[in-house]
Amino acid sequence: MTAQLRICIDVPDLEKGIAFYTQVFGLTLGRRLGRRWAELLGALAAIDLLAEPAGSASSPGSSAARDYKRHWTPVHVDWPVPDLDAAVRRAQAAGAVLDRDVQTRKYGRLANLADPFGNGFCFLEMRGRGYDELVAAAEGGLALLPETVQFVEML
Repeated sequence: MTAQLRICIDVPDLEKGIAFYTQVFGLTLGRRLGRRWAELLGALAAIDLLAEPAGSASSPGSSAARDYKRHWTPVHVDWPVPDLDAAVRRAQAAGAVLDRDVQTRKYGRLANLADPFGNGFCFLEMRGRGYDELVAAAEGGLALLPETVQFVEML
């Protein structure tokens, strides 16, 4: 059985969220599941935009309140794109902020951005063999390159 996945993104204004995510990522509006919930389709997983007011409780067991300024979260969405520069321009035109200069890595190019609501996301433009550029063929299987070993050792 294949697990299903839905990605939920809080936004303070549902209509502005729909406009941003459809314009930037080419998603389409699926169902409206109430006044504060919209389903966006067109990715491998459905994306649910949830309108939650700033300052509201993030969960019953937490004192943290929702804040739509740029914020860190341990989970974000990476979007592979064929043309990173065009994707960044499109996102910025719709209100996204580029968090730092575009980075070049062995697997391709990476842009760290935030949507107009402070939620982080990345665009990835894969090059060559993509993430497989981080893996080298070795006798009997696969071996990690030194930079990957250093990252694993940090964990």
